[in-house]
Order: sequence, then structure tokens, then C-alpha cells
Amino acid sequence: MKVMAFARTAFWRADRRDNNDETLRRRFWRKLTAVAAHIPFAGELLAAYYCAFDRATPLHVKATLVGAIAYFVLPVDAIPDLLPVIGFTDDAAVLTTAIRLVAGHITPEHRSAAKERLAAMMDSAAPPA
Repeated sequence: MKVMAFARTAFWRADRRDNNDETLRRRFWRKLTAVAAHIPFAGELLAAYYCAFDRATPLHVKATLVGAIAYFVLPVDAIPDLLPVIGFTDDAAVLTTAIRLVAGHITPEHRSAAKERLAAMMDSAAPPA
């Protein structure tokens, strides 16, 4: 059994062409890149992502974090992300709850990697001077 096999169930697609953990990863990066400058919790989201896909993270922690990340990625939302200002409040609430539940497992290394990646994303998204 693969460590992240439960993620496949959450992201099952009818065509089964791309039915694996990579689907979550691609969708996550695509959406985060598009909205990172607009959401204040991007750093925490990235730290949760790095923790969720760290081999040393316990399975129950991975499940909690992948659930929160899936809520961010999937288009079905309690509050649509297209609404200005309030669109990401439900995503932030789900992520904050998940992080509080597993805070001890998000290491300084996860946070450091998140900070570096977010800085690189912001630098590449900045308009040329």
C-alpha cells in the first residue's frame, strides 16, 4: 500500500488517466501560483503541504493536512473563491483548524521550505522593474 493511497480516493476522476497523488500536487501548485499574492495564509498552506508530503510525517497527520489542502484545491467550496475578500475565508478556517490539530508535526524545516518557495513565487510573479 502506498503511503498516500487515501489521497487517490479523494481525487478520483472518471477518466482514471491521472488517478494518483500527483493530481493533488499539480492542482495545488496551479491554484497556489494563481492566488498566492491574494491570500494571507499562503505561507501556512505551503508549510502544511510540505508536512503532508514529508515521509516522516505520521499517517494521521498526513490525512488531516491532505484533507485541508484538498478543500483548498477542489472547486467545491462553502464560499466560492471567486468572491472578493471573503472567498478564501472558509479555506483559511479549514487550514487553521487542521494546522492547530497537528501543529507539533509542522517542523521548522517545513516552514523554512515554505518561506523560501513563497519568496521565489512572489519574485517570479513580480512585474519586471
